Amino acid sequence: MEWFDAIAARARPATGEVALSAPQVTVVLLLALIVVITPPVWQVVRLGVTLVHELGHAGVGIVVGRQFTGFVLRGDMSGHAVTRGPARGLGRIVSTWAGYPMPALLGAAVVWAALRGWSAPVITAMIVILLLALIRVRSALTVLVVLAALAWLGALWWWRSDTLQPQVLLSLGCVLLVGAWRHLSAVLGDHSSGSDPGVLAALSHVPRAVWNASFVLVCAASTWVVAGEVLHTLR
Repeated sequence: MEWFDAIAARARPATGEVALSAPQVTVVLLLALIVVITPPVWQVVRLGVTLVHELGHAGVGIVVGRQFTGFVLRGDMSGHAVTRGPARGLGRIVSTWAGYPMPALLGAAVVWAALRGWSAPVITAMIVILLLALIRVRSALTVLVVLAALAWLGALWWWRSDTLQPQVLLSLGCVLLVGAWRHLSAVLGDHSSGSDPGVLAALSHVPRAVWNASFVLVCAASTWVVAGEVLHTLR
């Protein structure tokens, strides 16, 4: 079955040397910095961070037994994911909490895995998740973003390069991490009842400051992981 062999070959971990050189890491970090600080580019890339945020709600919701029914991304870079289940309770709290930390957690996981030769399985998993998510999109913009992400990841997956893949994923991880901090900085100043911390406070009777602190702690831990990996590679 040639097609199965072709897929399997592109999903296996790298078997050779995958360590990045200091110059390669420096270039990757500079490219990630340019993406984040260039407003026109960031306005586009930010939709990817929002996509991870919303799929974080959805994925964790599914894990805790809720039904994922759909999600949308909006032109103002916001989004909304809908899961069905009990209106209150631990499952609703956990799925609501998962949005803001997810870009940072995914960014740290991607960097950690990529620098250990697991870029191909990570990319394969991302493609599968996006294909499954595609049937739950509820707007034209959302379809466009998901298809663009699939095209980008699909090209990276099909024309596999064990040298290029970890560099791309390192850059992606850093962008997601910075994106998580930028999204978090926005919600820290949002005192509306409809924000995730506001909903969490209403569901749990725990002050929104505590939930915001939990987001900060997760982002800080993810930053520590990424910084450690990058510094180790630069030595």
